[in-house]
Amino acid sequence: MLVRCHRSKLSVWAVLCVLVLCWLYIFPVYRLRNDKEIVDEVLRQGQVWQRNQTDIDLFRKLLSECCDPRRMFAVTKQNSPMGKVLWYDGEFYHSHTVNNETYSLFVQETPLQHPLKKCSVVGNGGVLKHSGCGKDIDQADFVMRCNLPPLSREYVEDVGTRTNLVTANPSIIEKRFQNLLWSRKSFVESMKAYGSSYIYMPAFSMKPGTDPSLRAHYALADTSSNLTMLFANPEFLRTVGKFWKGRGVHAKRLSTGLFLVSLALGLCEEVTAYGFWPFSVGLDEQPVSHHYYDNVLPFSGFHAMPEEFVQLWQLHKSGTLRMRVGHCPPREGAI
Repeated sequence: MLVRCHRSKLSVWAVLCVLVLCWLYIFPVYRLRNDKEIVDEVLRQGQVWQRNQTDIDLFRKLLSECCDPRRMFAVTKQNSPMGKVLWYDGEFYHSHTVNNETYSLFVQETPLQHPLKKCSVVGNGGVLKHSGCGKDIDQADFVMRCNLPPLSREYVEDVGTRTNLVTANPSIIEKRFQNLLWSRKSFVESMKAYGSSYIYMPAFSMKPGTDPSLRAHYALADTSSNLTMLFANPEFLRTVGKFWKGRGVHAKRLSTGLFLVSLALGLCEEVTAYGFWPFSVGLDEQPVSHHYYDNVLPFSGFHAMPEEFVQLWQLHKSGTLRMRVGHCPPREGAI
């Protein structure tokens, strides 16, 4: 009896050890360097960067094979005909069947001309504050921004003014514009800051986000806005998530910034990323706010920003993309 009890305890411990090892493999927190080590590495690297066309082509090929960004990044009438079931990428067991209402809101085909040449992908990190990167950002042929950021006069020198594509999470529509249930005027007015760009919304990522996204589309259409609404294809978002998970980013969901960088690497010949810095201290050892316009922190555990940064920095070191994490030099002395 004692021998049987002892063996059963050993079996339980063995199972627990296997579960712990599996957990550490799936969520390898212990393998991630701490913030100081990462910052020190960036300091050692400095502003030295050299474009590597071979690695750029290889990475674009990998993204094309897994995710097909050129054809699938947005929901279109071509890739999502009537009756197609769109499975939400952020929720299990939820889907939307394309019907007359939603089909009429889709663009006919992917509207972006390929290939795009030089692209700026602008995150909202506080590292942009006092960076003087505005002119650099605006010099690109195509500028992508995250989550309807402010572009008012006090930020122009650091973040520029041009926008060709900007993302808008449904949660912003909910919090900032009361889900567009009462008034649409403030929303429509605020969108004028983005000129005639594309608004990229994940309408079919999570079920609560579908109606606010559709209302945003109607609000712009009813006011003859110059903006064009594009709905993110949940299949594209899902495959991009799997792609980065296979490369070591373990999070409930990728950040909007990493989705945009992935899109840019699939569509653009040359990519420079700005405002991607998930650390509270900058290269000058001074405090850095979370955003360039505020210091509101996100919910913990939802994204894995340091892991994402490590991956992007590896691409920077290999010459696949360029990251600006400090001050931008004057245009005449840019390297």
